[in-house]
Amino acid sequence: MTPPTRRSLLGALATATLVLLLAWAAGGQALLGRIDPALAVPLLALPMLLLAGWQRAAPAPVRRQALLLALAAILLTQVALALALAGSAGWAQIALTGAAGAAAGWLADRIVQAQRFSRGVRLLVAAAMLVGWFAAGHGLLAALYRPVAASAAAPAVTMLTGLPLRWADGGDIAGMIARGASDDPALARLAAAGPVRLVDSLVDNVPPRGGTLLLAHPRALAPQELVAIDAFVRGGGRAVVLADALSGWPARHPLGDPRNPPVTSLLTPLLDHWGITLGAAREGEGQAAADVEGARLHLFSAGRFTALPPTCRAFADRRVAHCRIGAGEAWLVGDADLLFAPLWRPLAGDTPHLRRADTMEWLAAHLWDGADDRAAWLRPLWIRPRAG
Repeated sequence: MTPPTRRSLLGALATATLVLLLAWAAGGQALLGRIDPALAVPLLALPMLLLAGWQRAAPAPVRRQALLLALAAILLTQVALALALAGSAGWAQIALTGAAGAAAGWLADRIVQAQRFSRGVRLLVAAAMLVGWFAAGHGLLAALYRPVAASAAAPAVTMLTGLPLRWADGGDIAGMIARGASDDPALARLAAAGPVRLVDSLVDNVPPRGGTLLLAHPRALAPQELVAIDAFVRGGGRAVVLADALSGWPARHPLGDPRNPPVTSLLTPLLDHWGITLGAAREGEGQAAADVEGARLHLFSAGRFTALPPTCRAFADRRVAHCRIGAGEAWLVGDADLLFAPLWRPLAGDTPHLRRADTMEWLAAHLWDGADDRAAWLRPLWIRPRAG
């Protein structure tokens, strides 16, 4: 193999630099706080077309050499960045990006070298490649990042909440009936992951055997309901509890209106019975990234569990805890605002590869058997938060 020419090296270096910059700025790495190599895949067409145009007069072996050099620079740099910023190279993403880069480079070269067609025709084909590659790349990533959903036959999650998740548009009763149900994005996303049963009381709606209980910052519960929750968990049930010491959920009604969500958690009697104490968020603490079991959660003014029994394990600076209670278990989060859509919703529509956090995927994995984000082909590589 002949040594690469200066022109090939310059073209490869420029192509690799452009791909990395596009992935960081336009691919969503900087905006989402991620370093996923795969986010470059939908943007590969333009750099490869520019490289093919730069090398259009070179012999085929030289053009292939320039492409291989560009791919090597892209992948090696992306591996180094992923290891440094996320602690994981993301080898599956690297393999996908390399294969996609090779395919885009070959296709771009074929378009540029099709001299039997006029320049105008080649420009139209190149433009079609840019649009088609971008759309196909995002479609492929959406499929590869999509978590496995629970079976339709899975037991429904029993959900009790004081958050405005149903009839989220608010307004008068007549208007809501006329418009029909308008669920908050969090409730809609949970319903897409598995069956959900939203109830007003647990006295006559105890979760079925094998089911899970989701307590999302509920209103004050009657003593018999607290007893039912405790009995369900101690009897071998699973629960996910969102208990916010100071909720930042936007209020749609005037201050003091009972239709607003509770300002603070009203689950203190239950937590006390379990030997758990929830403290307030630190002064001035707003949005924070929390990593739990490899999942990224975005919290807002989250409280911390200042007292936990020995059967509990704390995560994320004691803002999340997993507790064994009798024969059952409970995950506790000192924040209900993590359900607030702007903290987790993807950048656009149904695009799991462009999600801001793993919140809903993490919840689904603990609410339904079989709903597992880890079973997806690809998972986000989150940039680790700075210490302190």
